[in-house]
Amino acid sequence: MAKKVKLTRPELKKHRDALQRFQRYLPMLKLKQQQLQVTIRDVNKQRKEARDAVTVARKKFEAYGEILADTAGVNLQEMATPKDVDTTWANVAGVRIPVFAGTEFPAPSYSLFSTPAWVDRALADLQEVNRRQAEVDVFDQQYRILKKELTKIVQRVNLFEKVMIPNSQEAIRIIRIALGDEMTAAVGRAKIAKGKLSEEGNSEDGKCVYNSNEIEAETAESSTQ
Repeated sequence: MAKKVKLTRPELKKHRDALQRFQRYLPMLKLKQQQLQVTIRDVNKQRKEARDAVTVARKKFEAYGEILADTAGVNLQEMATPKDVDTTWANVAGVRIPVFAGTEFPAPSYSLFSTPAWVDRALADLQEVNRRQAEVDVFDQQYRILKKELTKIVQRVNLFEKVMIPNSQEAIRIIRIALGDEMTAAVGRAKIAKGKLSEEGNSEDGKCVYNSNEIEAETAESSTQ
């Protein structure tokens, strides 16, 4: 232990109270750690599925590759880019994470009569790609938030298990030994003091007996005379 421990009863109580707090809080930290680990595993699975969906959507859109040059001036990329990604918030083990709720795209700004019929379908497919990608981005955000929180919780668990609790236990052990030695020494001093008092008491009793015998002898001699 780096910090010097005061060998007093108040210090002993302080460390005992701290140890009780640590031991009460540690199971809650471990429970939160388990909840985060399970949630991260689920989010990672959903993230993988969302990425697979992006891959499928992109392959579908790639079919338009040869005709994309003839879009009659329609900017598909601009109209397929989400102008807003809607999210809600959920609480997981005390951690707020975003949840994907949908995407909002700009309203089409081209003539339905002067553009090829396939443009509508291509725009819808490209929007699907970007919608799927937005969902992946939210899952990535969830994953980062949860991993960061899990790292903090694991650090706290390790701090409690490997530092705080052992330090408190060691401090309690040291203080109890010191107080025990102090009590033993106090008992020893008390016995020595009691022994000295007994010896002094016996000496005083002897003097009293001697004086009374002298008085009796003198009284008897006076009577004889």
